[in-house]
Amino acid sequence: MPKARRDNKGRTLRKGESRRKSDGLYIYTYMDPTGKRKYVYASDLTKLREKEEEIKRDQLDGIGAYIDGRATVNFVFDRYIKTKRDLRESTRSNYLYTYDHYVRSGFGKKLIAKVKYSEVLYFYQTLMDERGLSVSTIESIQTVLFPTFEMAVRDDIIRKNPCAKVMGELKRNTDIKPTKRKALQRDQQKAFVDFLGKPEQLIWRPIFTVLLGTGCRVGEAVCLQWDDVDMEKRVVYINHTLSYISRRTGKNKCEYIVTPPKTAMGKRSIPMLEAVYQAFLEEKANQEALGRHCEQAVDGLDDFIFCNRFNNVVNPSSLNDALRRIISDYNYKEEVAAKREHREAVKLPGFSCHHLRHTFCTRLCEKGTNIKAIQAIMGHADIETTMNIYADVTEEMKEQAISDLSNEFDMF
Repeated sequence: MPKARRDNKGRTLRKGESRRKSDGLYIYTYMDPTGKRKYVYASDLTKLREKEEEIKRDQLDGIGAYIDGRATVNFVFDRYIKTKRDLRESTRSNYLYTYDHYVRSGFGKKLIAKVKYSEVLYFYQTLMDERGLSVSTIESIQTVLFPTFEMAVRDDIIRKNPCAKVMGELKRNTDIKPTKRKALQRDQQKAFVDFLGKPEQLIWRPIFTVLLGTGCRVGEAVCLQWDDVDMEKRVVYINHTLSYISRRTGKNKCEYIVTPPKTAMGKRSIPMLEAVYQAFLEEKANQEALGRHCEQAVDGLDDFIFCNRFNNVVNPSSLNDALRRIISDYNYKEEVAAKREHREAVKLPGFSCHHLRHTFCTRLCEKGTNIKAIQAIMGHADIETTMNIYADVTEEMKEQAISDLSNEFDMF
């Protein structure tokens, strides 16, 4: 039987414990879940053993519980998100917000091995019925829960993913029909553009013109620097995108970050329409008249084209807020004018900045622009995205062609 190791006070040292002669520090050596050797140090044996117990508790609550199927959904999600090294920072922030806001405090406390398909379905239905969540929000929750359970499947902790096929069943049970983002109709687009020419809306006209006339994502537009715009060649270069994300390091703390475009196709050049060229000139003139200039730097970038009244970058969400106010103001005034003029009002539907991007793409499709050219201008990573929009436009044009034929040419 091997002789027990002791410290200088005659106390027996346990497995993994040792004492360094050079400085008298006690050391505990252990293996982490990845098989990597780790060390903790303490000035005396009592403190070292307190740290040992803490480590053992963590291991018991962690990997051991995971292997035994005693881990919670929260534990597995946290494990999953730590392994996703390729996530964009803004995407990671959105995943964490969605999970923490809707899952962690309730459903997330369930044991991963005990969760069944029906429980996930009931959880989603309850969120819709009691909290009034939309199907798109439920799909966001599914985006974080599905891979969480999938990791447990791949680790042989559970046999099947209980989130599989839940969304299809949910939509059938609740009679939800998938909706597509619709572009503005031509008369709606004209009404919107004309209304931006009103004196009280002029401050918003340049940026919304750029969004509508380039098809940029809103984060790409607010991240444009003056160096990204070649006024001589009339080209807009898309190189970065701006996001406003929440950080877990501080409660309710958010900050701006600049990242490359969403995909490799996102880095692109967009020829300027005349209206876009004039919008940049108008923005520069407005800022000179008001003494404004973006003074904020984000991740080493500065000299952003668009800025708010505090000379800071424009928050992407503030543009959607502005759109809602503009649409409400327009519809009220249009309804009053239509009654006075005894005509039907041309009202604007509710839409976001991303609808302006979709509208731009739709107009390109209506013109019969080459599909690959549209994909390059829009920065679609998958040409199927472009094809789907093109197919929708083609279907509408086909119906219009038959309608025109019926009205203008009596075949029978």
